[in-house]
Amino acid sequence: MHVPDGFINAPVSAATGLVAAGAVAVSLRGARRELDERTAPLAGLVAAFIFAVQMLNFPVAAGTSGHLLGGALAAILVGPFTGVLCVSVVLLMQGILFADGGLTALGVNITDMAIVTTVVSYAVFRGLLKVLPRRRRSITAAAFVSALLSVPAAAVAFTLIYALGGTTDVAIGKVATAMIGVHVLIGIGEAAITALTVGAVVAVRPDLVYGARGLQQRLKLRVGGELVDAAAPAAPAAAPVSRRKVWITGLVTSLVLAGFVSFYASASPDGLEKVAKDQGIDQRTKKHHTEDSPLAGYGVKDISDARISGGLAGVIGVGVTVVAGTGVFWAVRRRRTAGTSPASLPEGV
Repeated sequence: MHVPDGFINAPVSAATGLVAAGAVAVSLRGARRELDERTAPLAGLVAAFIFAVQMLNFPVAAGTSGHLLGGALAAILVGPFTGVLCVSVVLLMQGILFADGGLTALGVNITDMAIVTTVVSYAVFRGLLKVLPRRRRSITAAAFVSALLSVPAAAVAFTLIYALGGTTDVAIGKVATAMIGVHVLIGIGEAAITALTVGAVVAVRPDLVYGARGLQQRLKLRVGGELVDAAAPAAPAAAPVSRRKVWITGLVTSLVLAGFVSFYASASPDGLEKVAKDQGIDQRTKKHHTEDSPLAGYGVKDISDARISGGLAGVIGVGVTVVAGTGVFWAVRRRRTAGTSPASLPEGV
């Protein structure tokens, strides 16, 4: 759902740019409360993983494909504010280095793919956890549903933005029907990827999943005929898998997905590209400002072998994203450490 330059007019693009800038500023402050010794190292990896998986277009209908948006995944793993920043970093890297998503449309893309997906998915996720049993399986189930709903929500958001600033004369009803219809199908893939990833991390290190915090049930003891909470253990049990191993496994997985598996991704246009072509939304698409980039189109310039070119571009993308993301999140984390004492933080943060 990367919107190129030319789909949305300049005033609305500028307005969404202001919305995106404001949301990023708020998220930078909010992330200071979310990022700690557990989430700070993971956040940059989450951004790199989203970049890698977004290269894996999967078929959803005849001649149409979809890919992960990542807002739900990021929000559940590292928190909603940090999640907005994760997806924003990915979109920035894609727009500048790979000519994917217009630069003048960056505000549209951040608003649609980072803000809307993260806010909607995390609200649904937290709502579901209030009614579901306090179990690890509930985390995975809530992740599935929240991710599923986040994608059509993003399609609705794009339709509204297009209604305000679309550059072609296409009936908004047709745009809405086409966008929501295909993105409901894409949402199933989003939900499956999100649930599998969240479930895998919860299985080995539930304490690293931001959305799973506070869900551990206290041991109950019967005292005088009544059930009471047992005292918390003096020290937590040793984790079966170290954070370093989780990080290395995630990075290696991202590199393999982007550098090798992406070659086998569907070549069909994604949901927005298909709708734009069918409905005529793409009539005024403009040349991308960085289409001459050495990595434009997710391939390395002057390398003729498509497999090597695409794989190397994917590996470079993962590397740049993890470095950029980790740098941003460690800087935010340092500001929290410098400006906030541990005693002043609310419990569980």
